[in-house]
Amino acid sequence: MTARSDNDGAVLALSARPLPLALAAAGLAVLVLSMRGASLDHISAAEMAVFRAINRLPELLYRLLWLPMQLGNLVVGLVVGLGVAAFLRDLAIGIAVVVAMIAKLVIERIVRDRMTSFREVRQRPGTSEPDAILRGDVPATGASFPSGHVILAAAIGVVLTSGLPVAWLWVPWVLVLTVAFARVYVGAHNPLDVTAGLGAGMLIGGLLDVLLR
Repeated sequence: MTARSDNDGAVLALSARPLPLALAAAGLAVLVLSMRGASLDHISAAEMAVFRAINRLPELLYRLLWLPMQLGNLVVGLVVGLGVAAFLRDLAIGIAVVVAMIAKLVIERIVRDRMTSFREVRQRPGTSEPDAILRGDVPATGASFPSGHVILAAAIGVVLTSGLPVAWLWVPWVLVLTVAFARVYVGAHNPLDVTAGLGAGMLIGGLLDVLLR
């Protein structure tokens, strides 16, 4: 009787959290599709075209994008996420932010290990993209799939979605998309790198939201 009640409670809890579950499922789909797209022996012409269109935008954007882009930094993302959790007085969000930081490191490593055969292809744009413009301290070499900045920003963004008032739900998503856009603009990642990061972050955040509430 107890086991049945526990199972019923688990099913009820899952059915009561449709948004984070939907975000997690969508994130998994985006991640898988991004990995398939990246499993080529070259950077596609379409991906190059998108990269160049964003990367060659005016230099003025760098000053505007630099600050929000820092939300993908481990320390900054952690501090901001915990700050919002404290403001909302939501312990679950605070725990989720900390776990999201750890999960980001784990899933980033798993995806990169999975893409071992394509590491030479999925290099930083400074290596893989002719005439890439590198801004700030962006490295020219090294594996770039997926984008760790975007994983963290998206995971925290999803976690915050369930705790913010409806009128503020757009804020974390604008910031997440800004981080993704900025990472391509500064020449740190190719487009599929950031979509993979977005998918992985949505998956992490959605699952954490369900498990911790």
